[in-house]
Amino acid sequence: MSVVPQTPTPAYPGRLWAARTYPGLPSMNARMRADLRSDLATLAGISPDLTDDVVLCASEAFANAVDHSRSGHPGGRVMRFLSTPVVTGHETILRLSVIDDGPEYAPRIPAPRTPHDCPLAERGRGLLLIHRLATEWGTARAVDAPDGSLLSTALWAEFAYPSTEAER
Repeated sequence: MSVVPQTPTPAYPGRLWAARTYPGLPSMNARMRADLRSDLATLAGISPDLTDDVVLCASEAFANAVDHSRSGHPGGRVMRFLSTPVVTGHETILRLSVIDDGPEYAPRIPAPRTPHDCPLAERGRGLLLIHRLATEWGTARAVDAPDGSLLSTALWAEFAYPSTEAER
């Protein structure tokens, strides 16, 4: 059976790709990136540079979910969503969401780093990358239990790019 490449189609408001769920294993990050590239290839008008930015942000969000939530525990999972919630005559918004299985411990503010510590730090730059590359980003509760405990957290990032002629 041969695989026929899909012709990229324009974005439209409310376009939603199939949600993808991955085991919460660091090795699954490569599969998530490949699936995301495949999904983005079906979107007309997105540049290779923007595709790289979206994939890098998704990879950082996936790694954070596995490292800092119950997603990294046995049976854990990470979900990825992709949509174009807004398409206007001049701009398209691409939204990426990565949802984890919730915190494994109460969140805490990390100790501040000194200017000397920053260049030597091996970790702690993922959210900074997302902040720099995305047009907007944030986190939201994805599911709340009846007792008020947080069951999962969604990290979302939006990327704006010029709409194509077909979308106008």
